Amino acid sequence: MTIISNYILPHPPIVIDSIGKKDIEKCEKTREAMKFVSEEIKALSPDTIIVVTPHGTVFSDAVTINYFENLYGNLGDFGHSDISLEKKNNISLVEKIYTESRMKNISIAKLDQELCNRFSIKGELDHGVIVPLYFLNQIYSDFKLVHINYGGLSSDEHYKFGMAIQNACNSIDEKIVLIASGDLSHKLSNKGPYSFAKEGPIFDEKLIEYLDEKKTVELVTMDNILQKKAGECGKRSIDTLLGTLEGYDYNVKVLSYQGPFGVGYGVVSFNSLVEDDERELYSQIINKKKEINIKRKENEDAYVRLARKTIEEYVNNNRRLKPEALDLLEEMKKNRAGVFVSIKNASGLRGCIGTTGTGVSKNIANEIIRNAIEAATKDPRFPAIEPWELEDLKITVDVLHKSEAIESKEALDPNTYGVIVTSGHKRGLLLPNLEGVETVEQQLSIALRKAGISEDEDYSVEKFKVIRHY
Repeated sequence: MTIISNYILPHPPIVIDSIGKKDIEKCEKTREAMKFVSEEIKALSPDTIIVVTPHGTVFSDAVTINYFENLYGNLGDFGHSDISLEKKNNISLVEKIYTESRMKNISIAKLDQELCNRFSIKGELDHGVIVPLYFLNQIYSDFKLVHINYGGLSSDEHYKFGMAIQNACNSIDEKIVLIASGDLSHKLSNKGPYSFAKEGPIFDEKLIEYLDEKKTVELVTMDNILQKKAGECGKRSIDTLLGTLEGYDYNVKVLSYQGPFGVGYGVVSFNSLVEDDERELYSQIINKKKEINIKRKENEDAYVRLARKTIEEYVNNNRRLKPEALDLLEEMKKNRAGVFVSIKNASGLRGCIGTTGTGVSKNIANEIIRNAIEAATKDPRFPAIEPWELEDLKITVDVLHKSEAIESKEALDPNTYGVIVTSGHKRGLLLPNLEGVETVEQQLSIALRKAGISEDEDYSVEKFKVIRHY
């Protein structure tokens, strides 16, 4: 195997002296561990380093791999454009990773000039690459670089992508090191970029435990809800790294873990790789995932079951369900209401379309069918859902109560009420109890932005409750 060693490294710019300054002592353990890893990599003298990062060009439906011959980026976004990294790309290895990925039916895109022009992006190295390599590049710089951005694919798909990387690396005569760049929970305390969430420390503790004990199946199939509520950014980088270790045993060492600024920083090494058939774990991961999905579907109520069946039938067969032929609850056949169907995947929202008031259909069942199809195929923010995505989708159905006008913000509560903002012909809606929306100000700001209404304009606000079905 030509991947000779793997590492998980965090990417907080604050570990760099000129950026961290007086706060540098608070993350000294992380800095020392990153320096230790740099010395270890120098001793290995790899020809190429692969970095999987969450902060480059991330697409919801594909991983991306940088195709530019010369790779460059700086920390200008952090006020330090003088801190930069420039490397030659290992194009031959990039080609092999791309080919192996396509052979495994992994959705992968080439980050080349055509893609950059299409989406108005630069394709430069991000801080998720520059920071993990900062200390290393000072003492060892004779290596090529492969720059990979993970995508919105599921954890098992990223694991399979890691297997494709392994196959590509095995086909060339080079020494390669892979780095999974990523911070852990961003919600360890109110001092961090987000407010504290109890799931933050729980996620970090579980992830470190699973890494330390080599519980790969448990780690890759971790609860997605826990991950989202923890506010992490490194999980899919780690899933990819673990995929490169398929069929190998290894020594793992947690070199450090800190959360000094409300964000978890983990430094972990994986070395001394030895082939081991008992560590061929992909089939176990897939079976575990199937069990989880079956259990989730068994617990869905009638409203969500109808939405899911609608989406599956339309995406697979381009056919609309006829509610008259279905065994539905009487309330779904007799009542009318506005309905929102929300679809999520591993990376977050995948589609959401809805109606207000009493809806536009003759009953709630037809309203669900209409909006489920629209959310899956017509949400302008996303491409239409493909058949391969169906298994991993999480669906909620919100049935809206009648809205009422309010006179002051004191009448609002983002956990209880959704809002509708209106100015002339412009109108925006935001559902209640959404992840990351914790204050009335946040809720109104997002609703106004969706409507294209300036906060300086005169606008009216209505509030409404929903019954959310899971």
